[in-house]
Amino acid sequence: MTGTFESRTITVRIGRPADVVYNFASDPENFPKWASGLAKSLTKTNGEWVAETPQGPMTVRFTGQNRFGVLDHYVIPQSGPGIYIPMRVIANGDGSEVIFTLFRRPEMSAEKFLEDAAWVNRDLNALKDLLEA
Repeated sequence: MTGTFESRTITVRIGRPADVVYNFASDPENFPKWASGLAKSLTKTNGEWVAETPQGPMTVRFTGQNRFGVLDHYVIPQSGPGIYIPMRVIANGDGSEVIFTLFRRPEMSAEKFLEDAAWVNRDLNALKDLLEA
């Protein structure tokens, strides 16, 4: 990514300890349970995670397990540049905050950016619902 892009930070508070949230959210096999914006399915093929998306298969590269709550990942289409997704889980008392930064890519309309932000918000709330159930 070069240049400066408009961004929006989307946060959801989850009433579960940060380590519980991180352990669940950092497991790629759990992504289809809550991250509908990424894919309905995510499988490991030849050592790489592949998401089936409406735009076709995309490779997803996840940050390795770490003690800092970093959940960054890259979504890489078959053609074109990868999309960087910065994401964190941080402790907030007995609960946690999940923080997702959405960048508006140069080809993205303002309307699409707002739609994507709403989708991310729904996905983060799906994560919250799963973990608080």
